[in-house]
Amino acid sequence: MDALFDSKHTEEEISSIREREEEDVAQILSQKYGIAYVDLSSQEIDNEALRVIPEEEARAAEAVAFAKNAKTISLAVHNPNNPALLKLKDGLVAREFTLNEFLVSKKSLDKAFARYKDLLFSTESKVGVFTLAPETLKKITDEIKTKSALKQDLDSITALKSLDRISHTLETIFAGAFALRSSDIHFEPSEDKTLLRLRVDGILSDTYLFDPATYHQLNSRIKLLSGMKLNVTNRAQDGRFSIVRGNNQIEIRVSFIPGNYGESIVMRILDPEATKVSYKELGIHPKLLARLEAEIRRPNGMLLTTGPTGSGKTTTLYSFLREIHTPEIKIITIEDPVEYHLDGIVQTQVVDGKYTFAEGLRSIVRQDPDIIMVGEIRDGETANIAIQAALTGHFVFSTLHTNNAAGTFPRLVDLGADPKSFGSSVTVSMAQRLLRKLDPEKKKERPLTDDEKKMIGKVFETITDKSLIPEKIETVWEPSPANEDETGYKGRVGLYEAIFMDDELANFLRDNPPENEIAKLVTKQGYLTMAQDGILKALAGATSLSEVAGTVDLPR
Repeated sequence: MDALFDSKHTEEEISSIREREEEDVAQILSQKYGIAYVDLSSQEIDNEALRVIPEEEARAAEAVAFAKNAKTISLAVHNPNNPALLKLKDGLVAREFTLNEFLVSKKSLDKAFARYKDLLFSTESKVGVFTLAPETLKKITDEIKTKSALKQDLDSITALKSLDRISHTLETIFAGAFALRSSDIHFEPSEDKTLLRLRVDGILSDTYLFDPATYHQLNSRIKLLSGMKLNVTNRAQDGRFSIVRGNNQIEIRVSFIPGNYGESIVMRILDPEATKVSYKELGIHPKLLARLEAEIRRPNGMLLTTGPTGSGKTTTLYSFLREIHTPEIKIITIEDPVEYHLDGIVQTQVVDGKYTFAEGLRSIVRQDPDIIMVGEIRDGETANIAIQAALTGHFVFSTLHTNNAAGTFPRLVDLGADPKSFGSSVTVSMAQRLLRKLDPEKKKERPLTDDEKKMIGKVFETITDKSLIPEKIETVWEPSPANEDETGYKGRVGLYEAIFMDDELANFLRDNPPENEIAKLVTKQGYLTMAQDGILKALAGATSLSEVAGTVDLPR
């Protein structure tokens, strides 16, 4: 018996052949006219480029803009002999656009024309600003209370085929990040998926998977917002933009780096509200806080705070600056970059190769400030100028990268500073870390094990002020989340230690001793180390013992 004739399959094959023939003809004509060929069926079409030419003009000229980088336009042309095309091109050149022409088939052109209807639903991406409508933000943040809720919202959006889904996706990601108190948004592409991760309370967690096409569109939109080059994918790029949220403007600092499967993106959320916390709310122990309140009001000297990236150093320094700022004093900062804006304070920013910390600090001293903040001491020149400023009637705040407060002085020597000058210049050396706070409603108390009691005993051995040790050391607290969406933690608190300059320490530092010897000497000052501060917070139920152990070194 003869097989049934499959007319549908045959029609599909014929249609496929005709499409291939159409593309072949377009390629031949591109050679004839000396214009590059492109197949838009496999090419992303940029909404911002599409907006450059009104739909009516584009259809009349049989041409459409499909990519845009600053003032350079990629123009898809179907009929180079169309009289309306010349007028269109002249108009674009008059608007100072540079044109790259490509010949396309009728099918490609129709695909691009079909995209115009999506512009009715998609909002324009302006470089530097992403507007999040208040009603949209409220709606999304009301809906999103957990990572699961954010995932469900993103599932619904990515299932849509309309092009406004990219804008909607970004809105949801940002609103979700705000609702979940995220500090960073990460996109990490792999071979067939791109992982979205959010950092909440210092911990990264997997949040969503995007397909390559959606990620590519998100990548382009973020580059447009950040003022980056769309066609650069093989080297690192940095940028920033703002999100308007009600009456506030939140800065987003963006970093792109190339990877095996595409560009990895990290967006740092710089919420000005986060730095408005009082220095009294940072978690500094009351005894240390009382001493610091006096030290930061000195007419001259230097306070250095140390710790790894993301340990809250900038927030601590800003809280001190806000505390001591009055109309009678002048405060100037030099930062890389300026992350948060402080009212009444002159803030300047490092410019690569043109305006360094050392050059800026030298200029700032000539501006007659009372207080100077240097974002970071990275080299010997900056260290020595900062020390000279502290010796000549200024109070200097700055940061270093060391593991503890005692490590500040050997680090300065490594940078080329003279240890004989430390006694007259460096008044306070601090170190800090951030660790997660237990959610008061999601924690439970438990007895300490014998091993934990021994460990705590070792940590408290070196405390000279015995009044700081609790009378009873029997229990600690740990997280008790109700479901997998919860961690049992909410917010973060600082661990702090500090060394204060005195005559004995100044003489001791002249011979450049190692940091362990410095740490032993300053125990008699009577202040807590970060490990001791952490144990006390765990015993009080502010955090868990495991969180402390994961943040600072504890004895075994």
